[in-house]
Amino acid sequence: MGQSGLTGFFDRYLEAKSIFRNKAVLQSAHIPQAVLHREKEIGAIAGILAPSLKKEKPSNLFIYGKAGSGKTLSMRHVAAELEMHADANNIPLKIVYLNCKLKRIADTEYRLIAQLARDYGKSIPPTGLPTDEVYKIFHQAIDSNSCVNIIILDEIDQLVKKAGDEILYNLTRINDELKNAKISIAGISNDMVFLDALDPRVKSSLSEEEIIFAPYNALQLQDILSERAREAFTENALEQGVLEKCAAYAAREHGDARRCLELLRVAGEIAERNSSSSIGISHLDAADEKIERDRLMIILTTQPKQSQATLYAIVSIGISSKASIFTGDVYELYKTVCSRIGLRPLTQRRVSDIIAELDMLGIVNVKVISKGRYGRTREIALSVPSTTTPRMKKILEESLNL
Repeated sequence: MGQSGLTGFFDRYLEAKSIFRNKAVLQSAHIPQAVLHREKEIGAIAGILAPSLKKEKPSNLFIYGKAGSGKTLSMRHVAAELEMHADANNIPLKIVYLNCKLKRIADTEYRLIAQLARDYGKSIPPTGLPTDEVYKIFHQAIDSNSCVNIIILDEIDQLVKKAGDEILYNLTRINDELKNAKISIAGISNDMVFLDALDPRVKSSLSEEEIIFAPYNALQLQDILSERAREAFTENALEQGVLEKCAAYAAREHGDARRCLELLRVAGEIAERNSSSSIGISHLDAADEKIERDRLMIILTTQPKQSQATLYAIVSIGISSKASIFTGDVYELYKTVCSRIGLRPLTQRRVSDIIAELDMLGIVNVKVISKGRYGRTREIALSVPSTTTPRMKKILEESLNL
């Protein structure tokens, strides 16, 4: 397309009537006024954190569930309400939210504590000070007034993966050193087995209260979609059956509401790109394919080598055999792969943990099968379309230099 062609394209784009009214409501960062189908969980979080309004330290709280099950949304909704009530009643309360997946914020103990200190108005250099000194500055900043502090650590498992669990022990024990202030930790994680790997003293202090978020079902996802679509799109922008199919797609993906909203947004963008005045099933199918392709590429290329080797073993067995895939078979092939690429093989238990992580990412689906007195085994199935697996295998071979 030449320069004049581009000018014409952009002119037509500006003149065309958008099917979006407010695209922001389909973004994951959007916090709606009403959080649908999470009343019970919101009530539980509110009940645990409410003592802060009486200047008492709430219990530490741990929230977990699959991705897109409303954990962060519910937590931030309660936090916003708490802050509003505290402000209205002149109650000293401070809530800090940190996403531990973000680089340069939570990839080392130093960076996390430095970021927390900055949230309390202290200027800390990105590197250079001893970690003990950063803790000292943070303590002094918190204890400078008599305030209840709630620190929300989203994707807390990522913090432990990068910086170890000693940091959690230090954070949960801070109250022993404070004279005026009080501090509570609220951790959020997609990883169901994350707590089991923690040091027992950290586990007991972090999970004083636990709330589990179940995945949304297709009908609940449809409600959430309908609510957001009303705000996001112009009237008659959605063709019949689009919301239902979108919800069914996401219900298939472990009830992930975030994916549901992304699917609808991308379908809208594809429809606009095609100069369509409404979103149809074909746009939704194209969006599903695009998101799946992009997501897989990102996951496959950013996984550690051990995860890539494990997934390569699963994909290879899945392509060559129509029979069920079991952990033992995967482990045997995984060891062969490690030998070929010069990677030190992990224990079978650790490989089982990696398979659980792949299940959490939605790449595989794991079912525990009882074999009576012979114990239990895991049956593994690939969650991606069979047409995608040869492409996955090729990407993994390139990444592993096979």
